[in-house]
Amino acid sequence: MATLSDRLDHILGAKAADSLAEAFDMTTVEDLLRHYPLRYATQGQPLTEEAPEDGAHITVIGRIAKADLRPMRNRRGSLLKVQLDTGSGRPVDVTFFNGDKVKYVVKPGLRAMMSGNVSYWRPGSWSLSHPGYLILPETDDDPTRTGGAPPMTRVRGGGDLRGLAESAKGAGGVDVSFLEREFIPVYPATARVQSWDLLACVRQVLEQLDPIDDPLPQQVREDRELMPVSDALRLIHLPEQRADIEKARERLRFDEALALQLVLAERRHEVSGRIARPCPPRADGIAAAFARRLPFELTEGQQKVIGEISADLERSHPMHRLLQGEVGSGKTIVALHAMLQVVDAGLQCALLAPTEVLAAQHHRSLCAMLGDLAAAGELGAAEQATKVVLVTGSMSASAKKAALLAAVTGEAGIVIGTHALIQDNVEFFDLGMVIVDEQHRFGVEQRDALRAKAKAGTSPHLLVMTATPIPRTIAMTTLGDLETSTLTQLPRGRSPITSKVVPRKLHPNWVQRAWERILEEVAEGRQAYVVCSRIGDDEDGRPARSGGGRGKAADPEGKEPPPTQAAVDVYETLRTGPLASVEVGLLHGRLSADEKDRVMRAFNDGSIDVLVCTTVVEVGVDVPNATVMVIVDADRFGVSQLHQLRGRIGRGVHPGLCLLVTDAAPGGSAMARLEAVAGTNDGFELAVLDLRQRREGDVLGSAQSGTARSLRLLSLVDDLEVITSAQELARQLVAEDPGLTEHPGLAALMYAAVDTERLEYLAKS
Repeated sequence: MATLSDRLDHILGAKAADSLAEAFDMTTVEDLLRHYPLRYATQGQPLTEEAPEDGAHITVIGRIAKADLRPMRNRRGSLLKVQLDTGSGRPVDVTFFNGDKVKYVVKPGLRAMMSGNVSYWRPGSWSLSHPGYLILPETDDDPTRTGGAPPMTRVRGGGDLRGLAESAKGAGGVDVSFLEREFIPVYPATARVQSWDLLACVRQVLEQLDPIDDPLPQQVREDRELMPVSDALRLIHLPEQRADIEKARERLRFDEALALQLVLAERRHEVSGRIARPCPPRADGIAAAFARRLPFELTEGQQKVIGEISADLERSHPMHRLLQGEVGSGKTIVALHAMLQVVDAGLQCALLAPTEVLAAQHHRSLCAMLGDLAAAGELGAAEQATKVVLVTGSMSASAKKAALLAAVTGEAGIVIGTHALIQDNVEFFDLGMVIVDEQHRFGVEQRDALRAKAKAGTSPHLLVMTATPIPRTIAMTTLGDLETSTLTQLPRGRSPITSKVVPRKLHPNWVQRAWERILEEVAEGRQAYVVCSRIGDDEDGRPARSGGGRGKAADPEGKEPPPTQAAVDVYETLRTGPLASVEVGLLHGRLSADEKDRVMRAFNDGSIDVLVCTTVVEVGVDVPNATVMVIVDADRFGVSQLHQLRGRIGRGVHPGLCLLVTDAAPGGSAMARLEAVAGTNDGFELAVLDLRQRREGDVLGSAQSGTARSLRLLSLVDDLEVITSAQELARQLVAEDPGLTEHPGLAALMYAAVDTERLEYLAKS
């Protein structure tokens, strides 16, 4: 007999176990049983009057009525045209492309099982093209069924069905009755470990599996109408009817949600036990002085969130809050209020930005908003003033030395920087709060290294900011240990943005019109961006990867995409051609820090009319006078990234116009994505679309693409009810039993679904 924790080599033997370990990193019985079927090969549809759906994968059984060999029309070789009589009154048409090889096996009069995808060549007429097939033994009773048939001693067939038959081979031959199951599982597989290999291993394990102690208390299962986990793990692999599949998935989906929520609940409990320096607001401090000077009125949403953060900062355990909001919703000023409240308590704040451009932008904008309140130590500084310093990797030695000295002596109340802040030589006098901007750009280890710079025995307050709207399900699943504040209102003075798709191949004159539109805006005294997906020079023109992993523009058909237009090339073309009459600048990541700063300052003060750039302007760049953005090769960007980019315009009193230039084919998925972006400015709606296209990614680890998934059945888009229910239960369990010492089964469930490396990752977040 076997248990979930048994090693696979003890059950399957070393050869099979080694293959599973190499292909899927499986070492235990539980690893194998939690490798769920991708889909199920089903039969029965063609045996009824109802036609199957186009593209459906079906399995049919019948007698071969015809098998005619015909030459191909336009190429060498032959087709074998087969009619399979299933007893339904209408033969199933089957085509084999390697007719010369198959004709010796697929002969009229023989009984066969065939499995493949349905193709409709014209309305009402469907067939199977080049299916897997298996020649079946004869029976003494019903000629269209194999029940009671003797085991086959030799497998004759091809494709998946041959592999399945080999996997069902025992001492007495092939057990054909298994292949007649209504639902045959089809697994995620590799070239070396095929689906039928996995099925053979699963069947062998299930035959030896001991009853499983259910980690979920019986009352919890009854309240949620969940089947026992032992039944779920059997039926997900070997269902008897369709209802078995759904009931099994429902239970295992809840287990995944609960495992994640237990991790986050434990994390939440652990954070609540840390000690932080309380930062109560002061009526006579720098925060109050700044509030009195504001030349505009904060939105209700900003006031509410400022109040939430202020209350968190007053407590003696660390704030752990996510601040999210639409592009341009006013997160920076909310964060500044929080920083000033911490400075009023005699502590320091560190603001971590992902790029030097954004760090420098933050430094300029905070200093501009604070005025003489940021001029401590200078002539004319306000009475309550502090000092705001910038630390980046490319600063001059003297400038960096001065900034680091201001941080370690406590002279600087606010220290802004990039990854340079994390280096060992950066020390703070008394760090009270860490703000991480665009948190998805940083590894957990980097954030943890910065938080460790607080005084021994204390933890700094943590505020995580993102301008990428996070759907509620994602926030609850990946950030459930953070309190969440959301800004949905745009501040007064923000203008609407109109977005249009420009199909370059279909309407090449529209591109020329885009440049003319920019000239019209510049003539009115306004500015524009032209964004490209790559810099140029030695790059190879492959699709741009979205910043921070927020989606990638892969061709769904796997075709080699056409070269993209590089920023350096577009810059030369525009400044000597369509935009020669205006001042054009170039900004990208390979420029030196001084050059990037010079270009951004020139664009800020209006010396540059049109800025040709890469995604370095994606977040944080604030030029209210910019009203037009042309995104070249827009199909090479992810949905969320496009939304972020266009948020750079419309930040002033004039409406914004975003033009998405693309060579994507009309009616294709890339064009549909662009049309969706052009059709709405709702970032939360687009975030859900982005999530669906990226297949939800690896929500627990550092991977952001959809290639490595820690979630097998749980959908972050569709399973809000399941996630909510699991969160409620997890928080209740951890509150009553921290560490889950009284619930070892649940602790094991958590560790089974979330590996140790990911748990350590989350523990630092």
